[in-house]
Amino acid sequence: MDGSDRSLCPVHISNSMKPSDISSADSGWVLRVAQESFGSMGISAKWLTEHIIRKTGHFSEYTLLGILLYESIRSYGFTAERRYFIRLTTGFMVPFVDETIQLMVEGRSGQISDVWLDCGGVAFGILLAAFLLKYGRRSKTT
Repeated sequence: MDGSDRSLCPVHISNSMKPSDISSADSGWVLRVAQESFGSMGISAKWLTEHIIRKTGHFSEYTLLGILLYESIRSYGFTAERRYFIRLTTGFMVPFVDETIQLMVEGRSGQISDVWLDCGGVAFGILLAAFLLKYGRRSKTT
């Protein structure tokens, strides 16, 4: 394990601790870059909103966490049942704590819908890592 699995969580939690005006400015910057990128390809991006950017960010960050969870837990040699338990517990607790932290930050609110969205991202990341590992190995042997 190279330590990369330990670096995502503090970065994400630090994002959760940003006051709403700073968080909104960050999302606004990503929105402008995305709209300009679509525009440069001749694609209208009127449908793209800060809300979509924020929710896509949630899902993407937690997908990455799911991939890292899959790989890091797999490397310890736990039994299958123990690996599932650790992934499931961590995959729920990190979003739960993340949204709880936001309850204590000025202008922010913890949302149960974000917990579920984040858990979906973790699950997607775990499934994606398992799929890539399984079929990546298979294609190397053929």
